[in-house]
Amino acid sequence: MADIAFLLLTFFLVTTTISNDRGLSIQLPPPPEAQPPEDVKVQERNIFKVQVNSADRVLIEGEPMEDLSGLKEMIKKFVLNNGADPNSSDSPDKAIVSFKTDRGTSHKKFIELLDICQAAYYDIYADRAGLSGSMEEKNKKFREIASDLANPANKEVYERAREGIPMQISIAEPTKVGGN
Repeated sequence: MADIAFLLLTFFLVTTTISNDRGLSIQLPPPPEAQPPEDVKVQERNIFKVQVNSADRVLIEGEPMEDLSGLKEMIKKFVLNNGADPNSSDSPDKAIVSFKTDRGTSHKKFIELLDICQAAYYDIYADRAGLSGSMEEKNKKFREIASDLANPANKEVYERAREGIPMQISIAEPTKVGGN
C-alpha cells in the first residue's frame, strides 16, 4: 500500500504544472545600509503628484480625479514638457512621477495607478522606437522588446527609445490610515 501511495505521489508531482506567476516589474532601491543617505534637491515643478487615500480616492496634483482615463496623457505631457510650460517639468530626465498611497489603499487601486504611470512611459518609449500600430499595440510591442534584451537588435531599440527619458516613478512610503 505504501508503494502505491509513493508511486501516485511521484506521478502527481511529475505531471503537475506549476504556474509561474510574474510579479510587478519594479526595481527596488538598495538597502538603506548600502548607501549613505543624501539629500537630493528637486524643484517642485519637476514632480507630478499622484496620491490615493484609504477610500481609494485619487488626487492628481492636489485636485480630485474620479475618471482616470486622462491620467496617462497628463503624465506624458508632464514628462515631455521640456520647459515649455513653466508649471511643468524642465526636461524628461528631471521629471519625477511621485506616487503616494495610504495604508488603507486597496491593492487593486495601487496596481491600476502604477500600471497607468508605467504605461505613460512605455507609450513615450514606443513612440521614440518608431513602432507601428495603435498606442496599445505599440506599447505591447515595446514591452515585448524590453522582455528580450538578450537579442542585440532589441537591446539597441530599447536603449535608443529610453535615452534621456528615465522611468522615474517614485513610490513613497504609505501614510497611516487617516493621513497621519
